[in-house]
Amino acid sequence: MASTAPVDSVPPELSEVEQKQLDAANAERERREQDALPYRWRQTLNDVTVSVPVPPGTRGKQLDVVLRKDSIRVGLKGEPPVIEGTFPKEIKVDDSTWTLDDSREVTISLEKVDQQSWWPHVVTSAPKIDTTKITPENSKLSDLDGETRAMVEKMMYDNQQKQMGKPSSDEQRKAEMLRKFQEQHPEMDFSKAKIG
Repeated sequence: MASTAPVDSVPPELSEVEQKQLDAANAERERREQDALPYRWRQTLNDVTVSVPVPPGTRGKQLDVVLRKDSIRVGLKGEPPVIEGTFPKEIKVDDSTWTLDDSREVTISLEKVDQQSWWPHVVTSAPKIDTTKITPENSKLSDLDGETRAMVEKMMYDNQQKQMGKPSSDEQRKAEMLRKFQEQHPEMDFSKAKIG
């Protein structure tokens, strides 16, 4: 006997409690899958860092590390690779590096080409993470280089001034320049001057 349910029926929406339980179960499954990988990884929007353990005492010349724009292979020469596969998105090979740390771990820094999206996995054959659940770390002003920090602080100050109905830093600078010019040239009439 044929089913009477419409083909395009949508599953009923979950209650808030059911959604939280489902999210928790998915997060636990995801954690188990990631813990089972033979490597650890983390990411920012700019890059992906992969840590691959190797036997203590490993030397650089024993390693087989190949980074291409769309794939990776890391392991010991003559043995099956610890990680091998295709990236979900391309990397900048010339800006990506690897190091052997304490003769026991290979750390690979992969510079993303697309720096506006999260990767669901390092290689497409690995289990995916739910990228919609990623909460990026807040940047601190102290993490920024001097020029960027100054620009951000200026933008924050100007926004605060605007909200209070006060002049921005540029407007204050122009008013100060005019004031100094007027002091230096008292013979000039500035009564009809417009600043803007």
